[in-house]
Amino acid sequence: MGTPLPSEIKFGANRVEIYRCNYCSGTTRFPRYNDPYKLLETRKGRCGEWANCFTFYCRTFGYDARLILDFTDHVWTECFSNLYGRWMHLDPCEGVYDNPLLYEKGWNKKLDYVIAISNDGVRDVTKRYTRKWHEVLSRRIITSEDNVSAVLSSITGKYRSGLSIDRLAVIEKRDKKESEELSKAAYLEVDTTISLPGRQSGSVEWRKARSELGQVDSLTSSACPVRKCVDAHVSKVYDALSSLLSHFCDENIPKERAIEVFDTLKRVMQNLKDANFKSRRVTLDKKTQQIFEEIFPSIERLLCAMSLKAELGTDGECSATAVGNKIHTSLALPVAMDAVDEILSNYKSDVFCTKVHQFPRGNRLCSGSVLASGEQLPIGIATAAFDGIHSSKWEEPDGSKGCWIIYKMLDDQTCELDSYDLMSANDVPERDPMDWVLEGSIDGGSTWNTIDTRSSVIFEGRFYRKTFTVDKRYKANAFRFRFLRVRESNGNPRFQIGSIDLYGKNA
Repeated sequence: MGTPLPSEIKFGANRVEIYRCNYCSGTTRFPRYNDPYKLLETRKGRCGEWANCFTFYCRTFGYDARLILDFTDHVWTECFSNLYGRWMHLDPCEGVYDNPLLYEKGWNKKLDYVIAISNDGVRDVTKRYTRKWHEVLSRRIITSEDNVSAVLSSITGKYRSGLSIDRLAVIEKRDKKESEELSKAAYLEVDTTISLPGRQSGSVEWRKARSELGQVDSLTSSACPVRKCVDAHVSKVYDALSSLLSHFCDENIPKERAIEVFDTLKRVMQNLKDANFKSRRVTLDKKTQQIFEEIFPSIERLLCAMSLKAELGTDGECSATAVGNKIHTSLALPVAMDAVDEILSNYKSDVFCTKVHQFPRGNRLCSGSVLASGEQLPIGIATAAFDGIHSSKWEEPDGSKGCWIIYKMLDDQTCELDSYDLMSANDVPERDPMDWVLEGSIDGGSTWNTIDTRSSVIFEGRFYRKTFTVDKRYKANAFRFRFLRVRESNGNPRFQIGSIDLYGKNA
């Protein structure tokens, strides 16, 4: 442990860890900052820092949120769900939500105290995270249960002393309902049908030392949970941009004019992205208004895909403003910006050939679920391959000599796949896929048919997109990529891919 500097204490780093390399004797200083603004600058940390930032974001978006401190060494978040009328477990490091038995059942943790910390008090929520309360109780030896209750009540009273009567009534009603819920949950039997993974974040060696490593992966088992793709907005953005590109192609719009239009779109979207989240709005100048009028209704479709609309104000100024759920706009804007950047790059490089191979295209599959052989959390989650954002990626820490990912259609719908895109990730070309097999299943994964096989594929750069046409057309409700090897596996255990886009029509 090191002594914190005044500049570190300023941002809540009363604790500083010092690490020394066993090989070069170099040292690394790791201040444990508690100020989320500082953490957004340093972008470094473990579960405590991730939960701190995530809770900060949740509160920024208007949710009641609290930090959850597990005395056996982990930190996560809870948000109050108005939809369900209860607190919901959210672990930003693991990418797991509403699965409070993850730690006891999946990680085999021996829990003792789990405390919720919010801006209106502290609360013992251990019972939410265990179905072995009597075992947990035997490990709670810091003080008596009465003292635990008294100390937490005292702290909570101080935090609530300045609250209004109406706010206090809401909180106390919520507390009462939660107490009833926790009392019941403590004595429920363990549901043996729930399969929960071991810990995914952190190095394999570190997880193994803590006995928190999940089971060995194979083509029939995964240490990862099934994850839902929240990417309908990606397909809507691609459909709208594809329509605009088709319009330019049909009307023989000169390349210079197309570049001008997309440069304008990029500028408007950047201004929207920089605008305040809760009142997202930008005024359009006369030139931009003219361009929007020329490409109407394609621009209307694109704005709608981002939960935006163009409107004329009482002052006569035209603006683009967020409508509906503002979170949808926050999700869709970076997708549209990356897509427009790629379109501009293609135009400037004369990459466009035919409508069949242009990017983006319509009929992109979305809203399915994903299961992978493994993933690197929190920065390489499997669903990142389908989120439409260039800077994210799916990373398999042990996938250089073989890994897999399964995409299952929503509600068991069937589809005939006609093509797919793969994009290389942001760094380390050695981790790019080189050989793979794409398979389809009509029975949800019980049996598989080979749809496409590729070998010796090279991605010429970072964020480099390749389109592959499928010759064998099968009706399927699930698709599996078996990546057989990466570009360089000697000394490199990892696999990574920037994005996967599947295109086809429902059968």
